[in-house]
Amino acid sequence: MLQKDFLWGGATAANQCEGGYNKGGRGLALVDVVPAGKNRFPVALGKLSYKDLPADSFYPGREAIDMYDHYIEDIRLFAKMGFKCYRFSMSWSRIFPNGDENAPCEEGLKFYDEIIDEMLKNGIEPVVTICHFDAPIGLMEKFGGWKSRQMIDRYLAYCEAIFTRFKNKVKYWITFNEINMILHLPFMGAGLSFKEGENETLIKYQAAHYELVASAAATKLAHSINPDFMIGCMLAAGNYYPYSCDPDDVMDSINKDRENYFFIDVQSRGYYPSYALKFFEREGINLDMTVEDDKLLRENTVDYISFSYYSSRLTSANPELTDKTAGNVFATLKNPHLKASEWGWQIDPVGLRITLNSIYDRYQKPMFIVENGLGAKDTVINKETGKELTPGTEEFREAVKAGLATVNDDYRIAYLKAHVQELMKAVEIDGVELLGYTPWGCIDLVSASTGEMSKRYGFIYVDKDDEGKGDLARFPKKSFDWYKEVIATNGESTRE
Repeated sequence: MLQKDFLWGGATAANQCEGGYNKGGRGLALVDVVPAGKNRFPVALGKLSYKDLPADSFYPGREAIDMYDHYIEDIRLFAKMGFKCYRFSMSWSRIFPNGDENAPCEEGLKFYDEIIDEMLKNGIEPVVTICHFDAPIGLMEKFGGWKSRQMIDRYLAYCEAIFTRFKNKVKYWITFNEINMILHLPFMGAGLSFKEGENETLIKYQAAHYELVASAAATKLAHSINPDFMIGCMLAAGNYYPYSCDPDDVMDSINKDRENYFFIDVQSRGYYPSYALKFFEREGINLDMTVEDDKLLRENTVDYISFSYYSSRLTSANPELTDKTAGNVFATLKNPHLKASEWGWQIDPVGLRITLNSIYDRYQKPMFIVENGLGAKDTVINKETGKELTPGTEEFREAVKAGLATVNDDYRIAYLKAHVQELMKAVEIDGVELLGYTPWGCIDLVSASTGEMSKRYGFIYVDKDDEGKGDLARFPKKSFDWYKEVIATNGESTRE
């Protein structure tokens, strides 16, 4: 059985749900300049400057689902499900609007005070991501994002402000969301944009080093403010399987996994692994890395390891194998043994158990699954008549008002149930130390990868579409009651 204090909950992020981009003294952030549509990936990759975007670009993260004005309603819905914890991120530019102010914005701190107080009042433990694909645009303009070592001091000023303010209210912190995404979405992950002819690999790994140093320094700072703080790192996880038993395929899978583990090796062990140093040597990468950096990394490792898991991946050393499918930004070879979601993400519950074991065997630190879920297109129906309801119509609005609108998301229930069963096996059979489980997008939100609302993850439906239309009404889906029962039984209901 899972421990009695297992942290069941849900996860979101400010850049995808908070909105209120021009309220409460908040400054512009990365999310505010990443558009929906065909230009989203070029900007996220650092290949297209947000300054060169068409004037009519739509930025879905600016309003998102407006949790800024709906947080009381949302948190009470989470409480109704029985959440033990809720993972969310703070918006850096709500605390330091330009990023370089001498003092934090009191209005921003007060906003998060109110959110956290509402959570605690409802018996929900806060799990705070400090930086989730987020930074003030002012720091991008001034320093070029994490290209600059000066970002470390600005990040630490932000950390000091929130650690001090919430030292008696928040125990669990995550320094950077999916830190390995800096290699795949460099603008989102580190505010990086590239000019023609620049050594992108060098820039990405240098920025990664600065983030790793910042994470270690933040861990040191946190423990000096409150020794009981639990500081975690986070990666976008999912093991690479070899396509075949060909030794070259096996070696290729090891190398692919190392590209992701590199970050957590540093944050959990306190030093750069030898394979990373050899990679830098081969690539001619000479990082700005000081003796003080080494000391910080060595002496300030994380207390726990958190990760997102959506699917496993498949790789081969054979360049002729090109039949690929989508994933959490990572393209992967198609696994013939797995089904896939509408967005091409392969569904592999056993892969979660494999990933838990791989990471725990490597580090022997407590673990926390802070993202897992199924993005799908949901159809709203009238729960009494079974009739499909079209958002935006009077019939839809009346059904919502009468409490008759719902989504029969059995596909989401099946996905999550299978993954909960596997995490329980990892704990009960394999002995993995697991703190909790927070499915991603517990309330519908804007997809980070595509900018869509139609790619829905939530237990709670939000009336908003890909063009930003809708009245933001919230109502539970079928999975809401299913997850409520999972939490109430500490996972035992999934054994049926």
